[in-house]
Amino acid sequence: MFRLATTLARRGGAIGGLRCSSGGRDASTLVLAEHTDGVLDNATRSAITAAAEVSTGDVTVLVAGAGADTVVAEVGNTAGVTRVLYAEGDATGFLPESITPVMLAAHDQFGFSHIFAGASSVGKNVLPRVAAKLDVAMISEITSVVSDDTFARTMYAGNAVCKVKSNDTVKVATVRGTAFDPAAAEGGAGGDAVAVDGVTAQTLSSYESQALAESDRPSLQAASRVVAGGRGMGGADEFKLLDEMADKLGAAVGASRAAVDAGFVPNEYQVGQTGKIIAPELYIAVGISGAIQHLAGMKDSKVIVAINKDPEAPIFQVADYGLVDDLFKAVPEMNEKI
Repeated sequence: MFRLATTLARRGGAIGGLRCSSGGRDASTLVLAEHTDGVLDNATRSAITAAAEVSTGDVTVLVAGAGADTVVAEVGNTAGVTRVLYAEGDATGFLPESITPVMLAAHDQFGFSHIFAGASSVGKNVLPRVAAKLDVAMISEITSVVSDDTFARTMYAGNAVCKVKSNDTVKVATVRGTAFDPAAAEGGAGGDAVAVDGVTAQTLSSYESQALAESDRPSLQAASRVVAGGRGMGGADEFKLLDEMADKLGAAVGASRAAVDAGFVPNEYQVGQTGKIIAPELYIAVGISGAIQHLAGMKDSKVIVAINKDPEAPIFQVADYGLVDDLFKAVPEMNEKI
């Protein structure tokens, strides 16, 4: 693994009548809170942990949404949080057209030195727009805070670590959740929330709906245990072997891109560079060869178990425990013993 040093030098300015703050008034980090059904997402908790590593240590979290009082209280109690901002209004779907003006108004009022969000679909959608409006560089999916102006992020499916230095007055970055432990639910000093300009309705864009897959199992990104299958499973019917193992372990079910492309399982099961990036306590890879794109999505798992009949499969290079065997023999035996 090699390291690259990249310097991004950009100048702040004014866009569309909005003048960028120098950040000198309040050298602290603003974190966008992402929440679902009144519960703070782990992606935000990881972003709070990253924000706390900035030298000022002051972390402000912005909660946007109607009737989000429970989220505001949860954020205020979260370890590392020193202040909570609350913008009322309909934030359903976290449209960047709706959320960006709120973040810019908060920044204009307090002058933050850093703006973070989780590297979720929301963070990846909103923060590039914020960065463009502030005329600063966007730094994607940081994996560590090297210093106040330098961050590490991976390249080439995790084969290279790039150090990015930003000379912008405001550092805007999304945070890869698997690289930072979620902030603890207790220990914050957020206190009473400070009201900021609310979310306003949009006329050119609107949130319509989303279709969520329903399952009794935990979601891939929240599960502490994951059982994943690859092309070696052979088909959709054979994939049910993993369902039994997952149910006994209380695990989520994942898959490689090859298994998804072959139609064995739906797209939401995909783990990898172009799927979900996860780091559960236990990851069991069954019939997965271990292509670099898949490893990029799960190699940070605490314990990796690989089952594959090919002893030369790349997955064994990252596995803590490996079993060279026919999965159609090994998995049913494991299911009986669990």
